[in-house]
Amino acid sequence: MFQEAKWICERARTEDEAELIECAELILPWLPPSDLASVSSTCKALHRISRIINTRRASDAARSFETNPIPFLNSVDDQPYSYFIYSQSQILGFPDSSPLSQQPWGFIPRPTYSNRPYSKPSSDTGFDLNPMRSFSRTLELDCGCDCKICSQSHQVKEVGKSECCPCSTIRPELLGSSPDAEMVMTECGPSCACGLDCEYRSTLRGISIRLAIVKDQRKGWGLHASQFIGRGEFVCEYAGEVLTTEEARRRQQKYDELASISQFSSALLVVREHLPSRKACLRVNIDATRVGNIARFVNHSCDGGNLSTVLVRNSGLLLPRLCFFASRDIQEGEEVTFSYGDVRLRPNGLQCFCSSSGCFRVLPSEQT
Repeated sequence: MFQEAKWICERARTEDEAELIECAELILPWLPPSDLASVSSTCKALHRISRIINTRRASDAARSFETNPIPFLNSVDDQPYSYFIYSQSQILGFPDSSPLSQQPWGFIPRPTYSNRPYSKPSSDTGFDLNPMRSFSRTLELDCGCDCKICSQSHQVKEVGKSECCPCSTIRPELLGSSPDAEMVMTECGPSCACGLDCEYRSTLRGISIRLAIVKDQRKGWGLHASQFIGRGEFVCEYAGEVLTTEEARRRQQKYDELASISQFSSALLVVREHLPSRKACLRVNIDATRVGNIARFVNHSCDGGNLSTVLVRNSGLLLPRLCFFASRDIQEGEEVTFSYGDVRLRPNGLQCFCSSSGCFRVLPSEQT
């Protein structure tokens, strides 16, 4: 893609500026910040277009894939945004050489973008501007409930008997106060007969609340509420690449090396779901370092924060999803946080700046 940008630079010396702008609008949004900066320095027209693209990127980290824009707000330094590839849901990990390791960011927003991770791709050109969606579908099975309205009981073949939707076994202790309780709930999935408005799809409709990504002098970027969020309300899913344990360990070693020589911060999370026998657990490694959604900006709090982590099983999805719910009322402007885990697992971790009353001064970081 950088070669195409260089071609635009060559044309800039001979072609009409209107044609140059038209070509640049198609190519420059694909460039990472370093390449965009290089192209920006070649001529005034491309510098102007690059500034517009940077402004668009800073105005919405979600690339118009969510219901509301999620802006970057920075009064600390001159970094306009944090660059990453956006995915609304879990995807299978892919190598850097994959053509889908790039994603356009900075296009003129169009109302035809899809804001639902499991809906069909839609754009005015027929081109899916969120190529990560095809990766997430590899984690789906074609199965689900036959309910038309899941919240109502429906009759089964045996006369006089009825049962509720099998996908709606939401645990009543979902918002329980015990930090040791494993919070698990089930919901309808992408292949269920009910529509996307079904109340048992609360976590599959994407992010509906207003949020912002705010820069802090010590903690870096963090996710903040831009509206009041009531206790129990769904905030977001932790989206990213699903890795094998071997790959997760390889990446964590690489991330640790980078962190030792720079201010690099990874977003690799290990999720464990205990099986019914309680004798074994399912381990899922989710890496949002380069591919993920705005949950990658949720910071740690030693006091547990204001978010509950809930494992959500959706009919037809192979793996559980880690979702965040408000554990208490969250006020507008308040940072949303959760506990990364037990600091005793990594006594020599990075410094913690959560400022909670019980801060351990060290960030948890599990030995993967």
